Amino acid sequence: MKADAYSKEQLFNSPEFIFSKLSAENKELLLENTEIKVYKKNELVFLENTKPLCLICLLDGKVKIFKEGAGGRDQIIRLSRPGGFIGYRALFAGQNYHASAVAIENSVACMIEKNALFAVMKEDPNLTFEILRSLATELGFSNMRTVSLTQKHIRGRLAESLLFLIDTYGYYEDGATIKALLSRDDIASLSNMTTSNAIRTLSTFASEKVIALEGRRIKVLDLKMLQKISNIG
Repeated sequence: MKADAYSKEQLFNSPEFIFSKLSAENKELLLENTEIKVYKKNELVFLENTKPLCLICLLDGKVKIFKEGAGGRDQIIRLSRPGGFIGYRALFAGQNYHASAVAIENSVACMIEKNALFAVMKEDPNLTFEILRSLATELGFSNMRTVSLTQKHIRGRLAESLLFLIDTYGYYEDGATIKALLSRDDIASLSNMTTSNAIRTLSTFASEKVIALEGRRIKVLDLKMLQKISNIG
C-alpha cells in the first residue's frame, strides 16, 4: 500500500467524493494543499490534546478513534471506513483533539490543509452543507450508541457491536464473515466491557450457533438471532 498508488486528481474528480462538485478554481486550491499519507497497522493518526491542522479523509483501511478511560482501558468512540472523515469535530470547533486515532490495519488517508479548506467552504455553501450533514449524522449515531452502551446488558452490547461492524465494513466474499479483524481488546472497548467478558460472551454466542469463531474472524451464522439479542438488550 503506497501513497503514489492514489492520485489526488482522480480522488477529487470521483463522483463519490464530496469535493468533486467544486469549481475548477476551488478544486485546484485544495489539490495544491492536499497530501496523501500511508499509515501502517497500529500507527498513530493523531494524538489526544494535539491541534488539528487538516481534514483527514480515509481512503483505504480502517482507523479507530478512542479515548483512554479509567485504569488505562481504552474506549473506542467510533470506527472509520474508507470515504469517512476523521477528527473533524475538533477541526471545526477550533479545539484540540479530544481523542486519539490509530490505524487498525494498513491505511491510506487524504489530508486537506485546514486554511485552504475553510477558504473554499466560505465560497461554496453546498460543500458546507454536505459537511454539516455528515456531522449531524455522526452526532445522531453517537447519541444512539451512548444510550445503548449505558442501558443494554453485556449480551445486548456485544450483539450491537457486531451488527455495527457489519453495517460499517460488511462481509468478506463468503457473505457471512465480518470484514473487520479486530482484537478481543478492541471488541471489548467497542462494547464498553472488559476483555474477559467480551471473550466469554463471544464464546457463548458461538456455543449458541449465533456466530462461529476462527481466530479474529467472526462468521455470522444467525443474523436474525443476533439482531434479536441486540434488541432485547
